[in-house]
Amino acid sequence: MGYRVVIAGATGNVGREMLNILAERQFPVDEIAVLASRRSLGTEVSFGDKTVKTQDLDTFDFTGWDMALFAVGSDATKKYAPLAAKAGCVVIDNSSLYRYDADIPLIVPEVNPEAVHQYSNKNIIANPNCSTAQMVVALKPLHDRATIKRVVVSTYQSVSGSGKEGADELWEQTKSIYNPIKDVPPNKFQKQIAFNVIPQIDVFMDSGDTKEEWKMMVETKKIVDPSIKVTATCVRVPVFVGHAESINIEFEDHLDENEARDILQEAPGIMVIDKREAGGYVTPIECVGDFATFISRIRQDSTIDNGINLWCVSDNLRKGAALNAVQIAELLGREVLKKG
Repeated sequence: MGYRVVIAGATGNVGREMLNILAERQFPVDEIAVLASRRSLGTEVSFGDKTVKTQDLDTFDFTGWDMALFAVGSDATKKYAPLAAKAGCVVIDNSSLYRYDADIPLIVPEVNPEAVHQYSNKNIIANPNCSTAQMVVALKPLHDRATIKRVVVSTYQSVSGSGKEGADELWEQTKSIYNPIKDVPPNKFQKQIAFNVIPQIDVFMDSGDTKEEWKMMVETKKIVDPSIKVTATCVRVPVFVGHAESINIEFEDHLDENEARDILQEAPGIMVIDKREAGGYVTPIECVGDFATFISRIRQDSTIDNGINLWCVSDNLRKGAALNAVQIAELLGREVLKKG
C-alpha cells in the first residue's frame, strides 16, 4: 500500500526535480497529483514513465491525500499550505515561510530525523535553505564527536538557486558578451552575473548581513545546535547548478584532520573525495544530478587551537531542495504514516 502524493509547483525547476527523484528512489506512490497556477494549467510533466497533466492549485481539494510537497514560493504557500494541512494532508514546504516557526520542524533527515514527530503541531514540515542543507550534513557528525563552537562559511552559489530567471540571465548575458550587438543588462541579479561574482544573495538586513547569510546562521542553530555560532558570506557565481562552500570550523575539543576525514567517510549522505593532488577534489559541475554532498580539502587550521577547514559541494536543486523534501517524505512515511 502506497501514498497519495501531491506536488505543488510541478512545472518549476524544483517541482520537476521532486517528480524525478520520487521516481528514481521508487517512492511508494499509489496516486500522484501535480498542481500549478492557472497560467500553467494543463501543462504536462513527467513522472517516471508516465506523463501527468497539471491541475489548478487554486481549486484542488487536498482531502484524502497523504502528503503534499510544496515548491511554489512563500506567498502561495501562505495561502494554500494551511488549507492542505487542515484537510489532513501533511505539507513538506520548500519555501522559507515556515522555517523559523518554533512549532514547525525544520528537517535534514541525516541530521535531525527525530524532529519529524513534531509534524503534528501544524501538519507542516519545513525544508531548509539550500546552502544550509548541505552544510549541516557535513557539520553534524563532526559536532557529535568534538562539539562545534563556531563556523565561518563562504558560499559560492549557482544561479539556479534563484530560479529559471537566474539561469536564463546568465545564459543570455554570456551570449551577449560574444555578440555585443545585443546588450543584456542585469534584471534578476543586482549586477552582471556572467564572468562575475556578486556578494549579495537576498536583501540586506540592518546588521549588514544579507538575508541568505542570516538564514544560514538561524537554520544551523535550529537544525544542529542553538549554541553554535555561525558567520556567513554568501556569493552568487556564474555556475548553472551546484553550490560550493568553504567552511572553517572551530571545535571545543581537538579533532585531527585524519579522524575528521574518517568520520565524514562514514557519515550518511556524504562522499569524501579528498586527494592532495591537482584535481583531487569535487567541483560543482561534477556534482550535478548526484544525491550526495561531497567533501574535499579537509585540513587542519593551524591558526586556532581546534580548527578544521573543508570544501563542501552539492547539487542545490537536489540536496538543497527537491531531494531533501523527498527524504523528508520517506522519513515521514517510515516513522509516522507507515503505509509504504
